[in-house]
Amino acid sequence: MIQIEGVSKSFSTQVLFQDLTLTLGKGERVGLVGRNGSGKTTLFKILLGEEFADSGEVTIPKNYRIGTLKQHLHFTHSTILAECMTALQGEAQYDEYKVEKMLHGLGFKTEDFQRPPSDFSGGYQIRLNLAKVLLAEPDCLLLDEPTNYLDIVSMRWLSKFLRSFRGEMVIITHDRGFMDEVTTHTMGIWRQKVVKIKGSSEKYFEQILAEEEIYEKTRQNNEKKRKDLEEFVTRFKAKASKATQAQSRLKLLEKMPELEALALVSTLDFEFNHKECPGKILMEVKDVGFGYSEKNLFEQVSFPILKGDKIAIIGKNGKGKSTLLNLLASELESKTGEISQNVNLLIGHFGQTNINRLDLERTIEEEVASVDMTLPLQRVRSLCGTMMFTGDLAKKKIKVLSGGERARVLLAKLLAKPSNLLLLDEPTNHLDQESVESLTLELQNYPGAVVIVTHSEAMIREVATKLIVFHHDKLEFLNITYDDFLSKIGWEEDQEVEVEKTKEKPNRQEYKRLRSDLIIERGRELNPLKKKMESLEKEIVKLESEQEKLESDMIQLAEKGDSKKIQESSQRLGIVKNSIDDLFEQLTDISLKHDDLYAHFELRLKSLED
Repeated sequence: MIQIEGVSKSFSTQVLFQDLTLTLGKGERVGLVGRNGSGKTTLFKILLGEEFADSGEVTIPKNYRIGTLKQHLHFTHSTILAECMTALQGEAQYDEYKVEKMLHGLGFKTEDFQRPPSDFSGGYQIRLNLAKVLLAEPDCLLLDEPTNYLDIVSMRWLSKFLRSFRGEMVIITHDRGFMDEVTTHTMGIWRQKVVKIKGSSEKYFEQILAEEEIYEKTRQNNEKKRKDLEEFVTRFKAKASKATQAQSRLKLLEKMPELEALALVSTLDFEFNHKECPGKILMEVKDVGFGYSEKNLFEQVSFPILKGDKIAIIGKNGKGKSTLLNLLASELESKTGEISQNVNLLIGHFGQTNINRLDLERTIEEEVASVDMTLPLQRVRSLCGTMMFTGDLAKKKIKVLSGGERARVLLAKLLAKPSNLLLLDEPTNHLDQESVESLTLELQNYPGAVVIVTHSEAMIREVATKLIVFHHDKLEFLNITYDDFLSKIGWEEDQEVEVEKTKEKPNRQEYKRLRSDLIIERGRELNPLKKKMESLEKEIVKLESEQEKLESDMIQLAEKGDSKKIQESSQRLGIVKNSIDDLFEQLTDISLKHDDLYAHFELRLKSLED
């Protein structure tokens, strides 16, 4: 359990949050939402002791372990298996199978286990950090965008893992669907305050909007009442017959609180510059093959892109999703086959590497204007404002921007460019949830065609009507929705889980043996804790008896006026009370550990019966 009381934090003139007070209760898994820049990551840093609050206090129980996903990469062992083994705690430190299961879930192959961490890309190295955090089994997980470097299959595995996590968790993610799958509560930073509710992010935002609507109606009613009172006072204050009433209304006016109008919360407003393309077929891919070595990533790939198509490219990382998108954008040339384009085709491409092509010496305005030098300055400024670069912010140079801000500049350029085919590679990675929803809605309504690579199952469901799937060691074009794919075909990993579920149950004799072994193991784990709890309880009872006697003695000593003995007894009483408090804290920690372990063994026993 973590308690936050009266915490405030500002940077220069920007107030992030004020008088923040909340409790992270036992077993709560909380989704933290808020606009970019609202202070979500700063709150994480305060909880981790990496940042200091301006005021207030954070209380974390003694010996309470917090696990967090570090973005910096530092590995000390020669293989990824050995590196992850270092995260195991206590008696589990030799459980290699746990590490192997974790690495498989996060997309590593068995043959990868003996390779050094340096062999892998930055995204996979971040996955190693995530594996180490999860393997350490902390009391609380603080996860800031853990899905950014995961493919859709690994995300599905992580979702299952987090739903079964027994400790507390706070997660920041732009993927609202993923958040709602794994959380029990939603907490948001909104207008420098924090509200936590039980339930989904949708329920949270509905509550916020309802409260703001009530506030605004109350404010308008108060304004009308204030205006009426002011008019009455002005009209009748000089009239003797109405002077008393006027004075009464004046006092009422002075007591009435003034409610300020709510400031407009800025949001990204996507509207792509669509230009009609005559003809039904925008692009046709025929027998295309490509690879960076002798072995191709894919071969003999054929499919059309029609006007109005909404196609999602899905599959594990490293299979060629971004490569295929770059081939469609003519940034790579296919080894075999051909890609033909409609003569009126206009492509808008958001690629993972395109951010690196921004001119670092240009201002945001200059970079957006470079898409089309005929764009009026007012239109350029409007596009900058759409991406939340208003006023002088649009005059900042690209080189001083963060990765997320540069991604927004690239999106502004995409909005400026006339297009009828959008090729989008993970466009949501640096957006907050509200912006992702705005983008999703615009893609649904966009009259042209869209081909998108995204790990967000929610976005795939809402946008895509066709799929290009990398699975079963091949690439397949499917004219079905994502839900149809899951129900009719599904991922290989899901099928493996189903096979595991349908394996024969152990026979009665084997069941008895397994159950007996589990009960023995449970006793071995729980009995020392029970003994310790009993010992602590006896010591507490003993000290409480001494406390009661000391308090009784002090009353008698006070009657006698023996100040020296009163002082001695008082000092001893203070020591006894502190000892009782310490013992209760130890007893609480051990009781919680006992209850968690007991619940864990109950689940294992139940799984034998299922």
